[in-house]
Amino acid sequence: MSRLSISLACWNYDRTQALADGTIRPDGIDLNMQTLDVEETFFRMLRHREFDAAEMSLSSYCVSLGRPDPAFVAIPVFPSRLFRHSCIFVSAKSGIERPEDLVGKRIGVPEYQMTAPVWIRGILADEYGVDPANVTYHTGGEEQPGRDEKLKLDLPERFHLRPIGPGQTLSRMLADGEIDALHTARTPSTFYSEPDKVRRLFPDFVPLERDYYRRTGIFPIMHVIAIRRDVYEKNRWIARSLQTAFEAAQAKVYEDLLVTASLKTMLPWQIAAVEEAVALLGRDWWPYGFQANRAVIDTFLRYHHEQGLSPRRLQPEDLFAEECFEAFRI
Repeated sequence: MSRLSISLACWNYDRTQALADGTIRPDGIDLNMQTLDVEETFFRMLRHREFDAAEMSLSSYCVSLGRPDPAFVAIPVFPSRLFRHSCIFVSAKSGIERPEDLVGKRIGVPEYQMTAPVWIRGILADEYGVDPANVTYHTGGEEQPGRDEKLKLDLPERFHLRPIGPGQTLSRMLADGEIDALHTARTPSTFYSEPDKVRRLFPDFVPLERDYYRRTGIFPIMHVIAIRRDVYEKNRWIARSLQTAFEAAQAKVYEDLLVTASLKTMLPWQIAAVEEAVALLGRDWWPYGFQANRAVIDTFLRYHHEQGLSPRRLQPEDLFAEECFEAFRI
C-alpha cells in the first residue's frame, strides 16, 4: 500500500530533528520536510498555502479562524514556546524604568498580531496594569524596511496602529529614540551593537519568568502545527499520525538531554539546566497535547480577544482537529 506524501515546513528544532532525518516516520506518511526560518514559513503558508502542513504562529492561526471558511486546522503540537519578559526592549532616551511607564508611549511591533507581542501585552496588562489600548503601536520591519501584517486586521478603534516609514526599521528607531519601546520575538540588533542606547525593560528576567510560572503555571506557547483544511478533510487520519510522530521525536530529545557521557548540545551546564527545568516545570516540561495545555491556550485566547484580534472569544476546543482530543485506551 502506498504512503501519503505530505509536505511540512518547520524550523530546525532539536525536537523535530528525528522527523527531518527520517529516524521517525509518521504512520502512513512520506514526509517531505522543508527546514525554513519561521518568518518565511509563516509568510508562505498564510499568503500562498504552499505546504500541506506547516509550523504557524499561534496568533496568526487564531486570526485565520475568524475568516470565512478557515483555511487551516491545527494539531496540539507546540514546537516553539518561550517566556517573553526578556523580549521587551526600551530606548535609553525614553525614560522608561518600570512597566507602568509604558503607558502613553510609542511601542514598536513588527506585526501587531504576532504571537510574542500578544503574550507581552497580555502579561503587561495582567501583571502590571498596562492597558494595551493606552499606547501607540508602530508597525514595520525590525531589521529590514517594508514589513507589513501578513493578515489584514480589522481592530476596534481604541487600538492605535501606525506603520513606520518605507525606509525605517524598528531596531534603528529604538536606538535613536524615535520609538520608546519594542515588543518583539527577535532581539533587535542594536541591543548588541549599541548597548548604551537599547536595553531590556527587565534586565534580570530569568527570576521574573520563573516566578511568573510558579504563580500562573503558564509556559507561553508561540507556534502550532497547522494542516491545510482541504488536505485534512481528504484524509483526517493524518492529524493523529502527525501528532504521534511529533510526540515521538520530542521524547527522543528528552532522553538525549539527560545523557552525560557526551553532551548533545554546546551548553556546558546542560545537565544542570535540564534538572532545574524538571524541578520547576516537571519531567514533561514542554508538553504537547490538548489537556495539558488547555489553561495556557485559554489564557492566550483571552488576550487575543481583549486585544481586538478575535471578533469572538475563541475556546481552546475551537483550535484543534477533533481526532486529537482523546486517544484509545487498552
